[in-house]
Amino acid sequence: MCPCTERYADFLLALLNFRKLNEKMRNVKSLKCKECPEKYEISAKYVCEMCFGPLEIEYNWDLISKEVSKNSIQKGPVSMWRYKLLLPVDGDELVDLVTGFTPLIEANNLAKYLGLKKVWIKNDSVNPTFSFKDRVVSVAATKAKELGFSVFACASTGNLAGSVAAHGAKAGFQTLVFIPSDLEKEKIIAASIYNPHVIAIDGNYDDVNRFCVELADSRSWAFVNINLRPFYSEGSKTIGFELAEQLGWRAPDHIVVPVASGSLYTKVWKGLTEFYKIGLIDEPRTRMHIAQALGCSPITQAVNQGKTHPVPVKPNTIAKSIAIGNPADGYYAVKQAKETNGRAESVPEDEIVEGISLLAKTEGIFTETAGGVVVSSLVRLVKKKIISDDEEVVILITGNGLKTPEVVSSLSKPTLIKPTIDSFEKTFPQL
Repeated sequence: MCPCTERYADFLLALLNFRKLNEKMRNVKSLKCKECPEKYEISAKYVCEMCFGPLEIEYNWDLISKEVSKNSIQKGPVSMWRYKLLLPVDGDELVDLVTGFTPLIEANNLAKYLGLKKVWIKNDSVNPTFSFKDRVVSVAATKAKELGFSVFACASTGNLAGSVAAHGAKAGFQTLVFIPSDLEKEKIIAASIYNPHVIAIDGNYDDVNRFCVELADSRSWAFVNINLRPFYSEGSKTIGFELAEQLGWRAPDHIVVPVASGSLYTKVWKGLTEFYKIGLIDEPRTRMHIAQALGCSPITQAVNQGKTHPVPVKPNTIAKSIAIGNPADGYYAVKQAKETNGRAESVPEDEIVEGISLLAKTEGIFTETAGGVVVSSLVRLVKKKIISDDEEVVILITGNGLKTPEVVSSLSKPTLIKPTIDSFEKTFPQL
């Protein structure tokens, strides 16, 4: 069979799957444009044909409100899939590594250090591939199977590559991950172990993403953060769901979020507002704060300069997992910061390391650079009295520190002694 015939057969099979899917799904109505009234059937589509705006999921809220309750959620699995009816998937063939419902830890030591009433850590670094990306990829992989794809792919700054590779292996996909050529070796290893095709692009993440957009237009592949983006991004809102449930069905005063594309930031808030929409929590008054590295802070700059759109920048930071210079959801992140009375911080390199160290020595949690950005942003917000001492704040820790150990290597200085009591006592007379 010639390649053209094979592609046509793949197209017909995909079209049949799209039609079957739209006949079965009840909790989802359609894809809809975020900028104009245009709507589309459920498919691997992410851009409006009329205005080129991004597409998002339109849910059947009447049905969801009747079928979802606190009781039904609590009877579900101890994972993100306890919120299945609030996610754009159909059936029970989930691609699931048991992601989500991660710990919400009361950080008493960090709170005391900062002089705050209550600090909570949402620790998503304990997910199966040690980052929050497992949430979005679990949804995307499940949807890719439903839509009949056999090739699973992504453009990644690192964490997404490992998650896509792991879920691709679980689902039996042919998997490709595209990464910047200067990615940390630990993240390359963390993706390669699952045996995907790992393709390093000579350039930064924005170069990788541009190339993958072109590739997605010419291949019948499931790109999780391109043609599956409307479904993929919905996985992040499960953090908002979990926070509300774990806090006793309420929203906190503040949430500090590490921001790259802006998607995570907007979706955590979306999770809270959807719980309010179906009557599970009171209307959230949470102030949503943005945390970025100074070397890649286009959204922070836009917020602080009163602009509506971020101006693209060239990333130059050790926080590579959030180093996206041209953020896809930047406009919506800026808008949300204004609507929630949130603030935006940009943290220099030395403070990123200090943030990693502070979290480790106060709460025993080793986070990657994005977490260091969040902790140091929290310190800044407290010093500026944006967060007062009688308020409650949640910080999102989205990745494990073992993914970026080289940035804190200067803190690893063991003291060498001889194997004698005399040598020990002379070296540490205070102990």
